Amino acid sequence: MSGIFISFEGIDFSGKSEQARRLFETLRGAGHDAELLREPGGVEIAEAIRHILLDAKHGRMTDRTEILLYSAARAQITNEKIQPLLAAGKIIIADRFVDSTTAYQGYGRQIDLDFVRQVNHFATEGMLPVITFLLDIPLAVAEQRQQQSGKVVDRLEREDRHFHERVRQGYLQLAQAEPARFVVLDGTPAVAVVAQQINATLRQRWGFKI
Repeated sequence: MSGIFISFEGIDFSGKSEQARRLFETLRGAGHDAELLREPGGVEIAEAIRHILLDAKHGRMTDRTEILLYSAARAQITNEKIQPLLAAGKIIIADRFVDSTTAYQGYGRQIDLDFVRQVNHFATEGMLPVITFLLDIPLAVAEQRQQQSGKVVDRLEREDRHFHERVRQGYLQLAQAEPARFVVLDGTPAVAVVAQQINATLRQRWGFKI
């Protein structure tokens, strides 16, 4: 595959979605052929699964059901969009990918990590992003941002602090294990400051012309 696959990860309210959108716009403005995707979702079948996963009324969903639904959505978007776009030489920017499942269902739900890795590999045929930006923020900051947003929290966001702390620590362990792929950034500064750091990293480490 000749394209480039970039993902953004982090706990809820870390700012990853905004940074993914900003990078997409920056790349397009610089003349790059880029696509912005979100997970779960991005294609019709995966969007339908997303609705089920995030709907707060599905509080009885089991952990096994959850990981399989996330993986089903990912398998669909990988086959339907990611693989063809990479083959066409495009730059893909994904708001979440397999690391979210490892962090949330592996570390957060405490599902066996070897099983999580097997499911991730099956769903994506072993595909991983080349670059993963992890925006790290303390839980206190995430909670403050959630309150300020006035947003109705979804099923995952309703989980307790212990769950979200396990997710955050899981992300940091993943980044420590794969320093060549992960770029860990402090997500607490102003949005524009974080965006500048992302652009600078892409220029300096990977030679992006932006």
